[in-house]
This record gives sequence, C-alpha cells and structure tokens, in this order.
Amino acid sequence: MKHQPNIILWIVVLFLAAQYTGLFVVNQYIDYPTTVATGNFTSRPLPAIAGQEIERPAVAEGATPWYIITAIIIGTLFLFLLMKWNAVFVWKLWFFLAAVLTLHFAFYAFAKPLLHATAVSFVAALVFAWLKVWRPGLFVQNFTELLIYGGLAAVFFSILDVKAMLILLVLVSLYDAYAVWKSKHMISLAKFQTASGLFAGLFLPYKPVDRGKITVEGKGIRTAILGGGDIGFPLLFAASVLKEYALTGQGWLALLIPPFVAIALLLLLWFGKKDRFYPAMPFLSIGCFAGLGAILLIQLVL
Repeated sequence: MKHQPNIILWIVVLFLAAQYTGLFVVNQYIDYPTTVATGNFTSRPLPAIAGQEIERPAVAEGATPWYIITAIIIGTLFLFLLMKWNAVFVWKLWFFLAAVLTLHFAFYAFAKPLLHATAVSFVAALVFAWLKVWRPGLFVQNFTELLIYGGLAAVFFSILDVKAMLILLVLVSLYDAYAVWKSKHMISLAKFQTASGLFAGLFLPYKPVDRGKITVEGKGIRTAILGGGDIGFPLLFAASVLKEYALTGQGWLALLIPPFVAIALLLLLWFGKKDRFYPAMPFLSIGCFAGLGAILLIQLVL
C-alpha cells in the first residue's frame, strides 16, 4: 500500500471533486442554444482580462494531441532550465500568471449570474493565485487545485474530440512511463517543485504542518501528492465526452468517466509500494478507456 487508507481515501475524494468541478466549469462554456440550433458544436468565449479578449488556440482537432505534447515538452525543458539555474522566482512568477488565467476562467463559470462577473472572477483569481504562490497553505493549495484544471479544460476542450483525446492519453501515458521509470526526470521536477514550496497537484501531509508549509519531505513528515497532469488529462477526456454528446442531449454520460478513473487511481495507490514513484497516467488512462467502454455499452442498451 503506497499510503495509509485514510490518505488514499482523501486523495481519491479530492480527485473526484476536481473532476466534477471541472466538468461543471466546462459545461458553462458550451453554448447549447446555438449548438442545438445549428447542429454544430459551439463554445462560449472565454472571459476577457482588462478588456482584452482571450482567444482559444486555433488548432485543428486532429492536430491537438501533437500541439499539447509539444507544449508539454517545451514546458518541461523550460522548467529544467529554471531548476538548473535555481530560478525559483521565475518559476513562481510563471506559475502565478498561469494560475491567474486558469482560475479566472474557472471562477467565471460560477460568477456568471453576478453583476460584473468578469471583474469578480478576475479579482478572485488574483487573490487565490497570490495566496497559492506567495502564501501557500494546505487549504489554498488543494482548493485551487480543484478549480485550475477546469479553467484549463475550458481553454482546450473545444479543440479536442474523443478520438484526439484517446491519442493524447496514449502519448501522455508513454511519456509519463518513460519520464518516471526510465529517465526519471519527472521525479527530479517534482522534487524541484516541492522544494520551491510550489507544487502543481494535490498535497496531503500525514501530520498537520505549519501554515505556509507545503514542502515537508525530509523534515520527519511524510506527504502524499498527486500531480496536476494526473488530474488534468482525465478531466480533458471527460470534457471531450461531454462535448461529443452535447448535441444529443446525453452530456450526462460524461459524468460516468470520473468514477472509473477514480477506481484506477484507488487501485494504484492501494497496491502500489511505499516510497516508490509510479507514473499514474498509464493507469488512469485505462480508467478513461473503461469509462468510455461503459458509455458505449449504455448507448447500445438505450
């Protein structure tokens, strides 16, 4: 068992919360009236920042997996340079800007009914991104992680279909396995992030820690973490299923994906060995495939 049962349960619960929160956010960016009226999927625009419209990437659905994989490789190389130069401030600034954008998109999904919703969501994003980066704490760390990936999915879901996501899951799983088991550079990057006090993913210590303490490994306190990619990619897959069935009014089928992925995560954590690093994406991808299989079976029955 990789972690204590109560820690495993919390990780799985928080993972599911992030998935369903993300699906709610994505759903708010689907223009259902236009989609139904035209017969073509239509997404709502992203909220502006300081009056500046934010455009989604202009990428064809078939090319999206390669676009995202390329972005991952470039981002990894950049992070390696920051690690080599010990440029922690640059890493924090880069992370802060990304957090502001994704949190803004996520908060807007909840703030839409409010007056000046764009301004409200942007201010909330600034506050929580600042706290996350420069005043980190367990609540802020995990609360923002429940939202960030929904905001990220809101950017990319419109240029992804289920077929493209299946390809992307295979590519990411192969990359994750290589990065953890072969090159081990993913382990080095995770250690750099935690050492900087800023980690992209869920974070649970075995014991209470002081406010602001995110990095506690090596100080007598064991921690459990789940990387951001392990949350984001399954959510993108579920979002692509939601998009796929938006026209037929069966978008609720996307809600079936997270439980299957959560079971895969539970099995990985339950049967994984203590103090060993595992690439989660190959296992979580199997959960995504199983969820899609269940949806196809349900459709046959319906």
